[in-house]
Amino acid sequence: MKNIRATLAIVWRIASPYFRSEDKWAGCGLLAVVIAMELALVAINVLVNQWQNRFYSALQAYDLDQFVREIWIFLGLAFTFVALAVYKLYLNQWLQIRWRQWLTRHYLGEWLDSATHYRMQLTGDAADNPDQRITEDVKNFVEQTLTIGLGLLSSIVTLASFIVILWGLSDKAPLHISGTDIVIPGFLVWSALVYAILGTALTHWIGVPLVNLNFEQQRFEADFRFNLVRVRENSEQIALLRGEGAERGRLLHRFGFVIANWYAIMSRTKRLTAFTASYQQAAVVFPYVMVAPAFFAKRIQLGDMMQTGSAFGSVQEALSFFVTAYRTLAEWRAVVARLDGFEMSVSSAANLPTHEPTIGFTPSAGSEAIALEQLLVKLPNGKPLVAANAFAIQHPERVLVTGPSGSGKSTLFRAIAGIWPFGTGKIAIPGKSSLMMLPQRPYFPIGPLGDAVIYPAEHGTIAPDKIREALRTVGMPRLAEQLDEEAHWNRTLSLGEQQRLGVARALLHAPDYLFLDEATASLDEPSEALLYRLMEEKLPSTTIVSIGHRSTLEAFHTRNVRLVPDGDIHVLGGISAPARAEPSEVR
Repeated sequence: MKNIRATLAIVWRIASPYFRSEDKWAGCGLLAVVIAMELALVAINVLVNQWQNRFYSALQAYDLDQFVREIWIFLGLAFTFVALAVYKLYLNQWLQIRWRQWLTRHYLGEWLDSATHYRMQLTGDAADNPDQRITEDVKNFVEQTLTIGLGLLSSIVTLASFIVILWGLSDKAPLHISGTDIVIPGFLVWSALVYAILGTALTHWIGVPLVNLNFEQQRFEADFRFNLVRVRENSEQIALLRGEGAERGRLLHRFGFVIANWYAIMSRTKRLTAFTASYQQAAVVFPYVMVAPAFFAKRIQLGDMMQTGSAFGSVQEALSFFVTAYRTLAEWRAVVARLDGFEMSVSSAANLPTHEPTIGFTPSAGSEAIALEQLLVKLPNGKPLVAANAFAIQHPERVLVTGPSGSGKSTLFRAIAGIWPFGTGKIAIPGKSSLMMLPQRPYFPIGPLGDAVIYPAEHGTIAPDKIREALRTVGMPRLAEQLDEEAHWNRTLSLGEQQRLGVARALLHAPDYLFLDEATASLDEPSEALLYRLMEEKLPSTTIVSIGHRSTLEAFHTRNVRLVPDGDIHVLGGISAPARAEPSEVR
């Protein structure tokens, strides 16, 4: 019971915000209409139950006129039932897609807000495969919540409606054993109740392991699919290393978990299905066995017997809701658990800066410099990595940051960008200033080249002519006429070409501060020099801070700042002023 209450509390927390959102009137209206139609269908079932008594009584009495009237009544009920069922399904699906749309936007907003998606990876969070949570799990949650909720409502209303009919039939057809009537008020109701309780208890006992098995199946399937995507994304490196055999082994190993868990689901489902199918088949004849003695004793007519069978079946089916829906309930609970885990992970990552000692950010007071005060950048496990104090990057200057590999140069950049919360100290950044980070491997969204180059700016915010000019300037004239061409640019272009496009992006955005994390390392030295001279000419008001290992980069920066080891950490120090390169023509 405690687990059920906990699950329902989670469902309420996930589901209720939609019905309080900006789409609440449409959502609540559709839900109300669907519920009304569900109740109308129950009412029609009650009318059909009463119709059965009259219809079979007419047959037993050979009453042709009554028989014909009942046929017409049935046609009217059937037509109404079909119309209600069709539009209930239509409106239900309409509600599903609106609810799913809102919930998807909500989760995307939470996941992609303020680098939360990045922090979730840094903390080693257990919320695996967010893509599956936002797609498949959201879809299943909405669909199954409506299916189970409406099914439960229908069962409750059906029970309330037919229990009155069955109670009356119990008085009309008392328990008849060996020619003696045994008066038990509502004995048919109690029989249905005992039958359903036993069935529900046995079903739960047999099927409870399916909850965890379905949860694991979802996890194993998502993990296998994720690794397939990884192979596709890194197909070039795998092919160059002749790693197909190794990847095949790794993928089959992960798929082995899918198969093994599926066999466990098959075994448990076989037992559950064997019981529930037997239970449902027995329920067909059970009420007739109970009232047959009264029928053969001529205490009731055929119509009464058929109505009793129908009413008993409706009551038993309502009471046995958890028996018939157990597999769906098991899958639903697994989906709820996965979405709950995702929400908790997003919340934990989003609140990380408020729960842990983190790096603080303040606007620079009367200064255009980025200042680092008592800064200590740490790893997620708390181990210190980089220290800096009383260090400033003046505007507009050119700073080269060097140091041993693994000393924390890139992590320092991430801290300045505000996405690395682990550490202490303060970073002061001039208010309303724009920062841009160019990593070694820039990101380009799949789509038109023009949109990929200006990312994260929206389509149409930068004129196509400016984009073409930037592409020509960085040495990519062949792409200047392909702005509308759609492709996976991170796969179709070499890393050197991608780095040229990254510089073109910087030229178009012209940020106040530009940080280059080995952003030209895949280019040859002449091409790299050309791009640095280009940035110097086109971005005279931009402060440029670079990470690099080539000594040739010193000529394009006014300061060289080195990370020097100090015990287990590296300290920002060793400042020098390198010689400037002679200016040359930028082509």
